[in-house]
Amino acid sequence: MGRYEVPPESPFAFLDDDQVRAWYAYMKVHLRLRYEMNHQLQAGAGVSLADYDVLVALTSADDGRMTVSDLATRIGAERSRVSHQVLRMARRDLVEVTPSARDRRAKDVTLTAQGRALLAEASPGHVAFVRSVFLDALSEAQTRQLASAFENVYDRLIEHGTLPRPADHP
Repeated sequence: MGRYEVPPESPFAFLDDDQVRAWYAYMKVHLRLRYEMNHQLQAGAGVSLADYDVLVALTSADDGRMTVSDLATRIGAERSRVSHQVLRMARRDLVEVTPSARDRRAKDVTLTAQGRALLAEASPGHVAFVRSVFLDALSEAQTRQLASAFENVYDRLIEHGTLPRPADHP
């Protein structure tokens, strides 16, 4: 059996060799990259990748505020998981969770000064890590091609997935 050959009973047997190769390569990078980014953020700034995802997402809102549902949509996670995440972050004063002024059934999550400071502290090391293990592995042409390919995949996910397109996100 070759490097990317799969047994006939595997669900991946319905893909051609290039498709199997592409999917396996993506999954290896996706899983390892998330692990390594989490490790780097924990060691470099004492923040988890899950916390960092929330902090970055909140900076995309003009006032640093989103409902839990909008935040979950933005980071592509289940609302209940995000709700628990932001409550843990609120106990550390990284975010503030309050009833939404627009919808009393919803909760707003707001980035605090301490959350902004932690993001500012964590980001230089995180960006350097991403550059060293991901971006520096690609030529300029490959970077453009990969960006285009992932934009196409993202559009398909929005079209066929269960989460709506995030607000204010083309």
